[in-house]
Amino acid sequence: MAARRRTVYFERTADAPGPVVIDISRRTHFSEVDVMGIVWFGRYPLYFEEVSAELGRKCGLSFQDFYLAGLRAPVVECHIDYYKSLFLDEEFTIRGTMVWHEGSRINTEYHLLKQDGSLAVSGYTVQLLTDAVSGEVCIISPSLLERCRERWKTGEFHRAQ
Repeated sequence: MAARRRTVYFERTADAPGPVVIDISRRTHFSEVDVMGIVWFGRYPLYFEEVSAELGRKCGLSFQDFYLAGLRAPVVECHIDYYKSLFLDEEFTIRGTMVWHEGSRINTEYHLLKQDGSLAVSGYTVQLLTDAVSGEVCIISPSLLERCRERWKTGEFHRAQ
């Protein structure tokens, strides 16, 4: 029985702006594989983090932006579906997709694509915005996230790069 390929994890609503998508081309490194030359399963969240950081820089939600705003954005959920192995020195693409949400959180989907376009891995993370001092979850979306949303609504993140 073939494994069901998950490509969408978060609901898209008709009235919300489209997702923000970034692709990173990558090659696996020696330090990322096991003795069989297969990428170690625990490495995939680090690939997710690479593209997540690029999404953050594009959208004004970088680590530095959070720091300066007195916020943190810890991952509170991480899920990974494994379909095909990546191997030593293999080229692949990491696709990060930030999906609109009205709450004080960041929903990101990930797809790792082999050179032939087939899906190796998919998954998602949920980050909750918290106050850097108290650690309390932000019940109301902070201004940093609201500024990002305003730019997102204008289509700024979807213009040609």
